[in-house]
Amino acid sequence: MLKILIDLPRHEPSACILQDMPAINVQWTENPVESARRLPTAQIEDCDVLFSTFLPENHQLMQRLKLVQISSAGYQQLLGNQLVQRGIRACNARGVFDIPIAEWNIAMMINLVRDLRGMIRHQEEGIWDRSARFQREIRGSVVGIWGYGGIGRETARIAKALGMRVHVLTKNGVSPRNDIYRIEGTGDPEGILPDQVFTLEEQESFLRGIDFLILAIPHTEETAGIVGERELDMLKESAFLLNPARGPLVQEAALIRALRENRIAGAALDTHYQYPLPPQHPLWKMPHVILTPHISGSSASPHFLERVYDILIRNIDRWMQGTSLLNELSSRHLNG
Repeated sequence: MLKILIDLPRHEPSACILQDMPAINVQWTENPVESARRLPTAQIEDCDVLFSTFLPENHQLMQRLKLVQISSAGYQQLLGNQLVQRGIRACNARGVFDIPIAEWNIAMMINLVRDLRGMIRHQEEGIWDRSARFQREIRGSVVGIWGYGGIGRETARIAKALGMRVHVLTKNGVSPRNDIYRIEGTGDPEGILPDQVFTLEEQESFLRGIDFLILAIPHTEETAGIVGERELDMLKESAFLLNPARGPLVQEAALIRALRENRIAGAALDTHYQYPLPPQHPLWKMPHVILTPHISGSSASPHFLERVYDILIRNIDRWMQGTSLLNELSSRHLNG
């Protein structure tokens, strides 16, 4: 009997599927929260699979633990806990937010190019203005996606359907993705959609040839501040920056200068430098900037629980069948 402990809110349709699976014993914690805390010893000591966002503070008592399935794509909370040394496998929740973040990307490109903020200001002031700047299209534009994971691939799929050209900048090129969670019919699992793929050595050619730059890379020591004065100056004056990834990927002062000096046409920012962004921050008032409060993809999404439970269910089935798991983190990831 495989004992699964779930430290997340209950999702009834998924709970029914789990409880109907043979040789499975499923338990839920009381009052789950998105933070690390001690859990009752009797509840965790004989647990084989943990489904949660964080390890419990007393996870060392989990001597039978074989698999940790977390509900976030980020896995920093797993580092330093000797999982590899203890023989514990771990999987994250990559793919859960591919759809909403890709749709945010598409919406922001349309809203920026049509100057939705300008139209709303006119509505509030009772101004009737049918200028051509409110009627531009994204069809035929070049979207540059920096990084080509699940979010980049789903953005590329929708962008291609809208008649855009897709350029991709990656460290290691584009190849098929196997054993990564995605909703059926989404993304680019075979890696065939980009019109052009650039390596990091070709960064300047990539940046100079695009109309939209979308950041789809993780925030690490290596990528912090990866977009600064030099990179912003390579963009066309008519280009837009979209950042649904992490605020610190873009150097704050450099971005503010580029926007104030109209060296780029505008930006859409869902991730920020402070949480919440202070009311006096200059980005709030810039007429060609759209700010959203980190809602392109979050656990408040109506599909969040459905999808993270879907990963768990698929991985339990794969575990029982002895096949590869979805979103499994390597020893290199866990020891990083």
